Amino acid sequence: MARHLIPSDATIKAVRPGDPRKRLNDGDGLYLLLFVKGGAHAWRFDYSFHGRRKTISLGTYPDTSLALARRKADQARQLVAEDIDPSQKRKAEKESWAQERIADEREAQGLPPIDSFEAVAREWYAVKKDGWSPSYGERIIARLENDVFPYIGKVPVAEVTPPQLLEVMRRIEARGVLETAHRALQDCSQALRYAVATGKAPSNPARDLKGALRRPMPKHFPAITEPKRLGELLRAIDSYAATPVVRAALKLAPMVLLRPGELRFAEWPEIDLDAAMWTVPAIRMKRELRQKLHGAPHLVPLPRQAVEVLRELHPLTGHAKMVFRGERHHDRAMSENTINAALRAMGFSADEVTGHGFRATARTMLQENLGFDPDVIEAQLAHAVRDPLGRAYNRTEFLEQRRKMLQAWANYLDKLRQGAPVVRLSPKA
Repeated sequence: MARHLIPSDATIKAVRPGDPRKRLNDGDGLYLLLFVKGGAHAWRFDYSFHGRRKTISLGTYPDTSLALARRKADQARQLVAEDIDPSQKRKAEKESWAQERIADEREAQGLPPIDSFEAVAREWYAVKKDGWSPSYGERIIARLENDVFPYIGKVPVAEVTPPQLLEVMRRIEARGVLETAHRALQDCSQALRYAVATGKAPSNPARDLKGALRRPMPKHFPAITEPKRLGELLRAIDSYAATPVVRAALKLAPMVLLRPGELRFAEWPEIDLDAAMWTVPAIRMKRELRQKLHGAPHLVPLPRQAVEVLRELHPLTGHAKMVFRGERHHDRAMSENTINAALRAMGFSADEVTGHGFRATARTMLQENLGFDPDVIEAQLAHAVRDPLGRAYNRTEFLEQRRKMLQAWANYLDKLRQGAPVVRLSPKA
């Protein structure tokens, strides 16, 4: 087919407005459309690809000269000869340029690349976080930001491999925090499952790391489970020189089986001294966010001794909301370290007992020394208690059994405090 039918650039420059021609044909598919796009001339190239007639733009004149237009047309012809559609190639290049521009803009803004592991993990976190308590969600994103994103955050999520994940987990293990490594792997696995579900990754490589991490030694809160030593602690509490608020908290902590945070944030409207019942709001319990917001409160039947402690404290703090108010700020709860600091001051080390350890003390001794049903104990500890069919019991069940149990427990603590001989007591004691 004939080519180079336009003699020179001078031929194009000689065209004046009003010229009746619509185009100048240069041959073999290349032509110049006259007076388009605000009066400029536009180069076009027609070609056939797999039996279909197609057209691409090659620029405007004079920015694209006659010689440059011919070179572009030759390149397009070569692509067709190689069975490559020039139009599709151009679209792919534009898309690639756009992606590069977006990637540069995201990097300048401190954002991770699109569909990178970090981007997808943050998307997963945003979807899930409303179902978690704020503190739980903060711990998850902190683990990812500190231990995972710096190493594989920019890797395309579809290209993350088991060896890459394992290397990240080994870094955490090397710090000696094995539990953190297991939790980080669990976080990554959930984010990768989300990537699979949303079509961003073909599979979850975290599944292949099952059993690859070192198993952490289980850690339990230190607790006294020897009756004689517990009696020594109770007597130390009785003689400890502390403020009335701290003394009351120390006396109640062994009796009511609550977690330290559930205890120290107590509010007087929750406590009915006449009915001997403490109704702890669901929001303050250790539960999933849905249960915190919509679950039933936790009921703590108060033994006679606990009521006496609270009646003695009421004249001091009962005019306000907080039962165990802070020393400096009466509208706030006492410090989370108060109970443990008092235990240390009394000579009981952190390896022997903590404020949280009172729950383990009661859990062990109520069953082994007093013979109470483990299900009743677990219900009072606010643990999930299920029947043989796997259904969770209502938290108000076992209420009368729990009332008898806590009174027996308080009586038993009195006996230990008085140094009585240690014997196995009946649940009715």
